[in-house]
Amino acid sequence: MKVLVTGSTSLVGRAVVARLSDRGDAVTVLQRQPSRLDVAEHLGDVADRAAVDAAVDGMEAVIHVAGRASATGGWALFDATNVQGTRNVVEAARAAGVTRFVHVSSPSVAHDGRSLVGASAGPADPDHARGYYSRSKAQAELIALAANSSDMPIVAIRPHLIWGPGDTQLVGRIVDRARSDRLAIVGSGAALIDTTYIDNAADALVAALDAAPQLGGRALVVTNGQPRPVREILSRIVMAAGLEPPRFKVPYRVARTGGLAVEQIWDRRGRDDDPPMTSFLAEQLGTAHWFDQRQTRRSLQWQPEVSIDEGFRRLQLWFETEAAREA
Repeated sequence: MKVLVTGSTSLVGRAVVARLSDRGDAVTVLQRQPSRLDVAEHLGDVADRAAVDAAVDGMEAVIHVAGRASATGGWALFDATNVQGTRNVVEAARAAGVTRFVHVSSPSVAHDGRSLVGASAGPADPDHARGYYSRSKAQAELIALAANSSDMPIVAIRPHLIWGPGDTQLVGRIVDRARSDRLAIVGSGAALIDTTYIDNAADALVAALDAAPQLGGRALVVTNGQPRPVREILSRIVMAAGLEPPRFKVPYRVARTGGLAVEQIWDRRGRDDDPPMTSFLAEQLGTAHWFDQRQTRRSLQWQPEVSIDEGFRRLQLWFETEAAREA
């Protein structure tokens, strides 16, 4: 197929492009900065309808990865990229005659802060989603699925906490905090969370593209299906980087209340660096969130190939290789 991938400079985008190219699809990418990928490329912002129209022209399929995932920034930034950007990509794809569409969403679109234990993919709820990122992604998912049709089936895939070698979002932030001795366990650290190794996330998105005609209008959560205590996840990430596991604990209520205060300070001062804590981060670290994967795997005819243990082995090898390169 002729496939447009938006946001190809992200960890997920690059992995998806590699899989599509390896199997023989003709891939085109759209993002703001050069991707250095050996595929056709358009430079532009998804918030720019003209740039989106040019990129989607002649495409048969779209995997919409692009999005703002920062922990900081005002609503206007999230609205422009996640909400208006998604609307632009969906409308341009429909006008161009695209025949299948995969929208990359997030489980946070249906998370109201309480624990999720063996949960299914509940409906996106922008009124109760936590923080600008989650609310904007919830609105974006609703826009995408509302445009589902027999001519252009649209499926929303919600990968949960993607990580792997080269990840600057989850792994990078955790390691940076550990190096500066600012990484703490929220609550007891015993809350079970599920994550998604990057290879598995990319495979699931390609599987969703293939299955889109049968799944149009649906949202599916994707994970490794191996929930582990949050303390273990944090410890194994920093140990893969050659660091000591986190030593400090912060009570959940203290972390969440402090996160709310920090968000307000960062917002007032217009800061764009990572705050030490946010209410969303406190909820992610202090409450259980793992998902029933049976329906997802049946629907996509997909199974994760890389276990969490193998993923950590690969992550440690990557850190060791990077350290040797810098030595």
